[in-house]
Amino acid sequence: MEMEMETEAAAARQAKESLELAFQMSQILDTGLDRHTLSLLMALCDRGANPEALASLVRELSSAAPPTAAAAAAAAVSSPVSNGAAGPAPATASMFPSGLRRP
Repeated sequence: MEMEMETEAAAARQAKESLELAFQMSQILDTGLDRHTLSLLMALCDRGANPEALASLVRELSSAAPPTAAAAAAAAVSSPVSNGAAGPAPATASMFPSGLRRP
């Protein structure tokens, strides 16, 4: 029983380390994926999903997603305003609950 618990703990540590490494690589590549989204994608791959098909799906969904609040704020700042007053940027809900942003 104790040996089984140690094995499960080691597997959990290894999974956490793998996710952290994948997240660091994701950050370096500026993919815009958060840890939660990345963990879901990794779980799908572990269950046999085609990684290339998942990547295509993420790219397609990211390009179809409404602009994030940060992108809307940047657009509001860079565009001229006729009355000289800039209002607050509208907050747009992400298509992805985990906060995936467009590259």
